[in-house]
Amino acid sequence: MSINSTLKKEGINVISQLNTMQINQIAANISEKLSKAFPEHNIDQNDLFISIARLNMYIAEMPNDAAAKYFYKNNSIYFSSDMNLEDLNTLAVHECLHFVQEVTNNHGKLLRLGLYNLEKSHSGLGLNEAAVQYMASIATDTPTDTAKYYNMELSTISPDYYPIQTALLNEMIYFTGTYPLYHSTLYSNDVFKNTFSAIAGYKTFAKIEKNFDLILEYESMLAEETYNLSICSEELKSINKIKKINSRIADIKALILEKTLETQNTILLNCFGNTLNNIKSLEDIQKFQQDLYNFKHVIITTENYNFYNDFYIDMMNKLEEKKEFILKYGNILNMDSITQELATINEVTYGVTFFKNLFKKLNLLFEDKIREKDY
Repeated sequence: MSINSTLKKEGINVISQLNTMQINQIAANISEKLSKAFPEHNIDQNDLFISIARLNMYIAEMPNDAAAKYFYKNNSIYFSSDMNLEDLNTLAVHECLHFVQEVTNNHGKLLRLGLYNLEKSHSGLGLNEAAVQYMASIATDTPTDTAKYYNMELSTISPDYYPIQTALLNEMIYFTGTYPLYHSTLYSNDVFKNTFSAIAGYKTFAKIEKNFDLILEYESMLAEETYNLSICSEELKSINKIKKINSRIADIKALILEKTLETQNTILLNCFGNTLNNIKSLEDIQKFQQDLYNFKHVIITTENYNFYNDFYIDMMNKLEEKKEFILKYGNILNMDSITQELATINEVTYGVTFFKNLFKKLNLLFEDKIREKDY
């Protein structure tokens, strides 16, 4: 399919091409924003300026109020005719970030965009869109705001674009910090995936990644149905059609709500659950309590949502059991590391064999103690 055919299919109608001076102004604006926003990631402002300045840029009529669109096949960015090119918004930076993160082979085939891996699983599109929008919002100094979507109230750095995804992503980086996310988004690697998976597990990451994709897909379906509704006339013969569209819209919103809360609960259960298992001291308990309490500031809420409160109470009870054990027996030893160290010593030594067997027994006793009361 030709570029013109692709553009037409996307609903993009080119009006005019930007001149060299306009392109240079945009390149200077964006390269400065990105280099200043993420100084720890070695973004060379001059190199980035030169790269962006080589792109083709166009003014175009855009579909669904889109502000900008980057096409990797012809290294071009299309800006809405309504956009102020002297004060670029987050979506313009968003599309330029897609250009920065793209990885192609020698034949020009797209292999990866940040967290979106097209070589292997073809998953991660939703997560990558959230990450790029999160970084675009940081680069343009967008303040965090509270918003309501589909009966949910959430706090997000991007209330106008991908608000649910950026809110959920903020819950993930609550545990990883921002560095792994920014690094993987810019350089298209698995640092963020591996960092989060070390905390919550690879299966958990895969489930969350899939849910991000589903939420993005549902939102696309919702936009289509909303457009269908807008073009329906209010004549009597269209009433039944309007009712059917409204019914589909309600169903899609319910799916978005369901997947959003499912993703949030998955983050809670696995991140805090796995962290609980690694608690060894009273200091660890204190930090865990503070982290769990402060998580309420990033939580997505809706009517009759009690999962976080119930989870909080359950965690406090389990922390109390840990605290009682530590106060009675002292800090919890890491039996695995002790056993591993002993394994490096000569196996034939009687004393070593004795202590290895002793630690195995202590380990079993410790596990039985911790698991009392269905723990």
